[in-house]
Amino acid sequence: MTPPSVLVHRDQEVLAAAAAARLVTRIADAQAARGAASVALTGGGVGTAVLAAVASSGARDAVDWARLDVWWGDERFLPTGDPERNETGARAALLDHVPVDPARVHAMPAPGGPDGDDPEAGAARYGAELAAAGGRFDVVLLGVGPDAHVASLFPHMPGLRADAPAVAVRGAPKPPPTRVSLTFGTLNSADEVWVLAAGESKAEAVRLGLSGADVAEAPVAGVRGRDRTLFLVDRSAAAKLPPGADTSGPP
Repeated sequence: MTPPSVLVHRDQEVLAAAAAARLVTRIADAQAARGAASVALTGGGVGTAVLAAVASSGARDAVDWARLDVWWGDERFLPTGDPERNETGARAALLDHVPVDPARVHAMPAPGGPDGDDPEAGAARYGAELAAAGGRFDVVLLGVGPDAHVASLFPHMPGLRADAPAVAVRGAPKPPPTRVSLTFGTLNSADEVWVLAAGESKAEAVRLGLSGADVAEAPVAGVRGRDRTLFLVDRSAAAKLPPGADTSGPP
């Protein structure tokens, strides 16, 4: 796994635009090299802002949207179309505005779907679907909470130790309490992991993520890409960077 680099942007708007440009380039490069690309998306304010910035970018046509597989790092176990689902936000911000192949948009489980109301069965099915598709990502986008959680991997919860590709989360400290999340093993199989953070409330979580904190206390410290790990932050979220943090940016 790669040590993380930090890129600091003036504010959330600039961060979203810069991350969007970087994402378009990364997808286009992967498609040029392999013919297709695969990304895992995140929700939250910054994650959704990045997708909206991609949608409004004149460079978005550099991506062959029909050859992109879209996954999610986690999802709230709520009915399809619920405004609180990450999928709903991603569709409104980007996916409904580009010619993605519906068969390559891999929504996470929802109640009333093939798994009924069983998030454990849904997590197992999602993991199997990912494995059948090759089980790799070019980029994983992750937000981070003030408590240093990533995806739906919260401090001190059983999902931190799960070996399966995806896991059901019950009793999450942040509503809704029932969720589905990819696990560390799956997230860290990505070529690149990008952690997105904006605002003063995220500064301590960013510090923990960069300082080798105990993963049980700060799950963000446990996510690393195989080739590259980037913390893409605004100035407020960078207020507590640890000494020695690599702010030179990727090569």
